[in-house]
Amino acid sequence: MEKRDARQILEQKMRETRPQWSRKQPARPRKYKSSMQKVEDYVVLDFETTGLRAGSDKIIQIGAVKYIKHERKETMYLMVNPECSISSTITRITGITNKDVENAPVIEEVAHELIAFIGGLPIIAHNAPFDMGFLYALEEITPIPEYTVIDTVKLARRAITQTPNHKLTTLTAFLKLEHDAHDALGDCLATAAIYQYCYDRI
Repeated sequence: MEKRDARQILEQKMRETRPQWSRKQPARPRKYKSSMQKVEDYVVLDFETTGLRAGSDKIIQIGAVKYIKHERKETMYLMVNPECSISSTITRITGITNKDVENAPVIEEVAHELIAFIGGLPIIAHNAPFDMGFLYALEEITPIPEYTVIDTVKLARRAITQTPNHKLTTLTAFLKLEHDAHDALGDCLATAAIYQYCYDRI
């Protein structure tokens, strides 16, 4: 009886410490469905963040643009207060400072709005695992559906063979697109243009 009690105590301690441990780990595999399908109605999604680790780092800017028949219809574009300091490295990359976000809403205030904005449409993103990792990290705040996701990196690898790589800035330069890089809306508009270019060629 005493051994069983000791084992139960150990198991309880493991259960109590496991959540704390898991938060320090990379984001879990996500439940979205990758697709290469051609769609005319979609939402292009991009996040600027405090770092690369979904679940640990925080969203500081949301860009989401809804397209119907490939035409831009609605836009969600806002700063988010990460409730932590933005490093000088991130500021140098994104141009976003701590002052820019100090009066912005926190993610708990806007996560539901983002999910409602996307609705049931497919999501298009450039390097989709990054953005989808941060999106699904919001599951503690709001339920996240199982989205269909089209990654323009994969699409561009099939449709654009002339470039040395398929980074967003490389592709926008190749296509001679105006591109406000590392701005959530600028990246969304560039991603949409790349998707539409690839759509016509696949």
